[in-house]
Amino acid sequence: MELTHTWLGKGITYKQGLEMQQRAVESILRGEGSNQLFTLEHEPIYTIGRTRDRSSLGKNTAMLPHPVVEINRGGQATYHGPGQLTGYPVVDMRPLGKDLHIYIRNLEQALILTCADYGLDATLRDGLTGVWVEERKLASIGVGVKKWIAMHGYAINITHESLKGFQSITPCGLSGVSVTSLESECGIAVNSQEFAEKCYHHLKHALKTMM
Repeated sequence: MELTHTWLGKGITYKQGLEMQQRAVESILRGEGSNQLFTLEHEPIYTIGRTRDRSSLGKNTAMLPHPVVEINRGGQATYHGPGQLTGYPVVDMRPLGKDLHIYIRNLEQALILTCADYGLDATLRDGLTGVWVEERKLASIGVGVKKWIAMHGYAINITHESLKGFQSITPCGLSGVSVTSLESECGIAVNSQEFAEKCYHHLKHALKTMM
């Protein structure tokens, strides 16, 4: 399965990332584009899925240190910012059997395999999405779909800096869950762009298994 990877760099606004995804979705729907993976580090922002329950953002969103954006994915609040790698696969699900459950599991598996490249034993947790190290959350998954074109994707904390913004929210609505980073767990410096490239190869292979 063809999947093209583009590293967009650091300091990308959420609006820029969203617009790029939307253009890629429309291109695929017109029959002109192919599957894309955009990877980047966002400027600090909180996002939340379209849900009536916004308790994960706290009682007073005006007091949050960064802006909040509601988006077309599942899930409660999360944080994006410097030191965190965000991956946006824009993927046509129609040739893949339209199975979002398996697609999400493959996103998780690609991240787990990439963590293994750094000597880290990351895992899944029963009944919860994302990637974990024991009971500490390392990566979040949130997928939106338009006419069976998947967008949004994953966010994995790479450096210690990526953890700061989580202190003001209840990440993914999971009370009592601690958030961790790859550097915290591995004890070594990790380059986001390098991790993105390794993960791209694992994800490309995983998607081929769905065909």
